[in-house]
Amino acid sequence: MHGPYDSDEAIRRWDLHARHIVTYMDPEEGDPHRIVLLNPALFQLLPDVNGKRVLDAGCGEGYLCRKLARLGARVTGVDYSREMLAIAGERTDPELGIRYRHGNCEHLDFLEAGSFDVVVSNMVLMDLADHRAALQGFYRLLVESGILVFSISHPCFTTPGHGWIKDKDGAKLYWKVDRYFEEGAYEQPVPQEAKERLILFHRTLSNYIMTLLGTGFALLDVVEPKPAEEMLSKYPGFRDDLRRSHFIVFKAQKVQAPPSSDVR
Repeated sequence: MHGPYDSDEAIRRWDLHARHIVTYMDPEEGDPHRIVLLNPALFQLLPDVNGKRVLDAGCGEGYLCRKLARLGARVTGVDYSREMLAIAGERTDPELGIRYRHGNCEHLDFLEAGSFDVVVSNMVLMDLADHRAALQGFYRLLVESGILVFSISHPCFTTPGHGWIKDKDGAKLYWKVDRYFEEGAYEQPVPQEAKERLILFHRTLSNYIMTLLGTGFALLDVVEPKPAEEMLSKYPGFRDDLRRSHFIVFKAQKVQAPPSSDVR
């Protein structure tokens, strides 16, 4: 399962599967997991973005950029997949004024320090080999007291070998987690039919939190999204997401100079 994976390999696989993945994504709302779980949590935590300079760090095909722009934000989207950015360009009305840039969120030096009021990073940090470098980049790009909102696969439930354990009739008994403390890169079961699947860089929840705090952010809020009843009436298959948390979303604020001590 484990291999010599790095961010370059993760990028290659995103480029490889981009066109397939976006077939499941509504251009304005994203895929069902975003519609039911992530979008409500993100917009619960995001401040009013009207007139604000917003970086969508790891924007993919740009649906969140477009949502933010329609709320009045001045949006820059960055992604490391050139194929995803090509799709973003195809799906985006130029009148929205979104600026798409190619770049790895581990290396954001091509953007000016203090040039954003808000950074949002939706399901990105677990796709990077160096999450610390990405968080340091977000910190540098934010104005003083700027806001960071980011989501990731919940590391307590997305572990190597995770998944439903079923009975002989296929009924879901419980969600299996294992090897939680075994940090490292492994292949996700996505796309299921692919020989080379997307890469996830698993790390513990404490690693994420302590790296965030060690970068100089204050943690303001945390949401573990669960489906609302009105969503379940439209998407009944998400009722299983009341049994375990698929994602976790953080809100943080740039408040101080980063500590000099090293953070794992």
